[in-house]
Amino acid sequence: MVNRLEATITLEYADEKTAEAIANAVSPDNIKTPAGLTVKTVRKGNAVVTEINAETKLATFIATIDDLLSSASTAEKTLKIVQQS
Repeated sequence: MVNRLEATITLEYADEKTAEAIANAVSPDNIKTPAGLTVKTVRKGNAVVTEINAETKLATFIATIDDLLSSASTAEKTLKIVQQS
């Protein structure tokens, strides 16, 4: 069954520089998406806002959100290591 699904995910950071780094890190994942799926990530102030629109199976939608959050988490950890060195 194909559903029309939408989500907006907002991740807030301490400053715009961090938000920009995270937005840039997760944006390449948004370029190639399956048919019926669009993902757009932008920085708004100190937040990273991702809009996901899908006309697909719920499992694909959930996997997309999981991938986004995993990528953001990896970028956050990497940024923290770089800032400490």
